[in-house]
Amino acid sequence: MRTPKPLSLAVTCSLMALPPAFAQEAADKRPTEENKEAMASVIVTATRGAKAVDKIPGAVTVIGQQDLAAQYQIADDPSAALVTFVPGYSPSRQKMSSTGESLRGRQPLILLDGIPQSNPLRAGMREGYFADSAIIERIEVISGASAVQGMGATGGIINYITKSPRKDGTTVGVNARAATQFRSDNLDWKTGVTVSHKSGAFDLLGYASVQRRGMSYDGRGRRLGIDNVQGDTLDTHGHDLFLKLGRDFGDQRIQLTLNRFDLKGDGDYRNESGVPVAGIPTSSVPGRPEGLPPENKVRTASLDYRHADLAGGAFTAQLFKHDFESLFGATQTATFQDSALDPTRKLWDQSQIVADKTGARVTWVRPDAFVRGLEATLGLDLLRDHSLQRLAATNRTWVPELKFESHAPFAQLEYEFGPVTVRGGVRHENAKLEVDTYTTLAAYGSRRVEGGATEFSKAVKNIGAVWRFAPQWSVFAGSSEGFGLPDAGRLLREVRVPNQSVSNLIALQPVVTRNNEIGVNWRGARGQLGLSRYDSRSKLGSVLRITDGVGVLERLPVVVKGWEVSGDWRPTKEWSMFGSYARTDGKTAATQGAPLDLALGARAQGPDKAVLGANWRPLAGAQLRLQATHLFDRHINIGRRIGATDLEEKFEGYTLVDLASSFDTGHGRIGVSVENLLDKQYVGYYSQAAAATDAGNTYAGRGRTLAVSWSRMF
Repeated sequence: MRTPKPLSLAVTCSLMALPPAFAQEAADKRPTEENKEAMASVIVTATRGAKAVDKIPGAVTVIGQQDLAAQYQIADDPSAALVTFVPGYSPSRQKMSSTGESLRGRQPLILLDGIPQSNPLRAGMREGYFADSAIIERIEVISGASAVQGMGATGGIINYITKSPRKDGTTVGVNARAATQFRSDNLDWKTGVTVSHKSGAFDLLGYASVQRRGMSYDGRGRRLGIDNVQGDTLDTHGHDLFLKLGRDFGDQRIQLTLNRFDLKGDGDYRNESGVPVAGIPTSSVPGRPEGLPPENKVRTASLDYRHADLAGGAFTAQLFKHDFESLFGATQTATFQDSALDPTRKLWDQSQIVADKTGARVTWVRPDAFVRGLEATLGLDLLRDHSLQRLAATNRTWVPELKFESHAPFAQLEYEFGPVTVRGGVRHENAKLEVDTYTTLAAYGSRRVEGGATEFSKAVKNIGAVWRFAPQWSVFAGSSEGFGLPDAGRLLREVRVPNQSVSNLIALQPVVTRNNEIGVNWRGARGQLGLSRYDSRSKLGSVLRITDGVGVLERLPVVVKGWEVSGDWRPTKEWSMFGSYARTDGKTAATQGAPLDLALGARAQGPDKAVLGANWRPLAGAQLRLQATHLFDRHINIGRRIGATDLEEKFEGYTLVDLASSFDTGHGRIGVSVENLLDKQYVGYYSQAAAATDAGNTYAGRGRTLAVSWSRMF
């Protein structure tokens, strides 16, 4: 099916939506106050300004506190919530590593209160664990390429919003959660304390937690395989310290936010290879693996200033700092061998990624600028990102320090007349990547690469329109571009040709992705429904292929098409239902200039997915939730090879059912949940498709798991 061009539709809707006769008819059919409240109740801030969701020309998902609480009760896994509530998000790995997790076949930009958590210069796929789930109030997801929040959002934006004090006075909250499969080594537990204070213009929220995770078992009672190299949540411990201080000064506010998060392996179990041809997945046995256990250390800080009425508009400024450090497990891979260090070529070493970001973000939103109904948004983003990858045991450079700096002014105009909202904008990215002279590892030939700098200057644009053509109904069309870099670190560390210079490596050219999308939404007092169709294209994409265990990044065109539907319905006060379906079809080419006839593999794209769930409130203060997630079969690239690389992938789908309940008592709220209620035996999507023949990386998923939680406010 040929997708209409959203730019044409946006202009057509804008010009044709309000002929005189229709304008009068629309005025006679204004929404009731109840419907107005329902449609305007969902406000999104990931667009760089508070915006009602029915005025955004794109697919938006907001996961509220109630849904998050139920999902985190089932599984304390950040990506599990995204899988359940975001149609285009691929299945969770249930690991510390998020390799293979994507949004609409591309990488999203992950934010915490607007602060970038993603590391696009050297993506080690460990950015999914950066904060305790208990501090998250809601998650805003804007699907499709976007430049509104800066570099990296080729698949969309995922913004985690932290909690803030809401009521006057001081409260202390205690929460605890324990999960078990009734084995001696698989108890998971977490406990945290929250202090909330609000007095006049001053407010404070502090949180501290401690967590321990044991091992887990599959549906057949076999211990799950632990990923000792890439990182796992099994056999780990962690803690989080969070503090938010704020003070209002009339129309102004200043706020300081600090978060310190650590997650580290205990190192008590070793990976035990399975037998994939016999259907036996990877497992684990007690024992100390070589080296130090994998670890994530994340430090996030921001200072925010807001002025509600500066020169007739709302002004916000944010200074932030984000320090990220991930240690991977030890391995004897051939890449790490160096005869000068170990002539026997049995050297153990472990990778470590360090990424430090500092930046500033300034936004000014002026309603009724120049003419009534015209809203102007102006801003400037500054970013400095220094990333490197080293081998921790021998202190060798694997990826030299990447010094990235960018400044990006942007402007957005939005005009609202009657039931039509038209918006368009441009962001001008000016970026520079500088790398000092370095020498590659011995495995790559100890090549000396001349340092240098490469600069990018690119204007990325967006345009779209929303037409609220009837009470509760709206249709949108939009075209937006996202700006990103390929994994520069992976490219630079694998230089094998002598006499290369950083500035001459064409592969460092940016990835510009354009997302064209049309959709229709219904939002009423008792529910909502959304349907969208998208077409995402990048002429110079980023495709990772694995040859003999080594990843090679190739710059090839990528096209991802798909459609999504999601909604919820509340027929009575006691009952509500929700569901979604996503179909994703990504294609690339074997080589530059070849036809786009290769399906994207599991490293880039998830399978088609359907989710269905229901909530029941039998009594005041009590809730029961039953939900099911079905992943459809996906067999791709049958018989296709590129050189020694086998591109064939086969995935047999499965259905998982979860149950969660909670009820209030005089001693606090108690929750009881069962993950994988039917005790389904399954091997995860990524393991089936991308690692089907890898005996050490074919991981089964968790079997039936009982979790009990308790929380109370004092």
